[in-house]
Amino acid sequence: MRRRAFAAAVAAGTLLVATAGCSQTVVPPPTRAPDVPYEPSPPAVVRAMLELAGVKPDDVVYDLGCGDGRIVIAAARDFGARAVGIDIDPKRIAESNANARAAGMTARVRFVEGDLFTSGFGEATVVTLFLWPHINLKLRPQLEKLKPGTRIVSHVHDLGDWKPDRTVRVQADGEGRERTLYLWVVR
Repeated sequence: MRRRAFAAAVAAGTLLVATAGCSQTVVPPPTRAPDVPYEPSPPAVVRAMLELAGVKPDDVVYDLGCGDGRIVIAAARDFGARAVGIDIDPKRIAESNANARAAGMTARVRFVEGDLFTSGFGEATVVTLFLWPHINLKLRPQLEKLKPGTRIVSHVHDLGDWKPDRTVRVQADGEGRERTLYLWVVR
């Protein structure tokens, strides 16, 4: 019986492993490969994205492909918003939740393991993206359904023939590299 329970825990990805006085959760692999590789946005870019969107305490910010949760956590911590991150990779979701706990933001943020193309984010007043161009284009039908006034901010990549309401360049690091940010307001 114990062997069956152990096998079930391993299969479900919920087995806790104790090593050298520490415990860590074994995280199952994603249900499918992520659409883009994990590349965190530099802190200056995160702040600039949220400022460009004009994030306020009454906003609900969704970060699609949230990675380690830095945009979601910054939206809550620095702007007072509620924020949700969606990522298909359970490792990223586990990391995001750990980062939210460390930042003391668990009451204002939520992380969802899910597919960007089937997850709902209709309650968003702000959507942030740092994805590849073809993924941005694939998301357009969902973005078009967002309520008027919703702000969409993308780091580096545009939304094809959608004309941005505003484009800004921000210095991403101390080496003088700049990144382009795009803002669209849903009409």
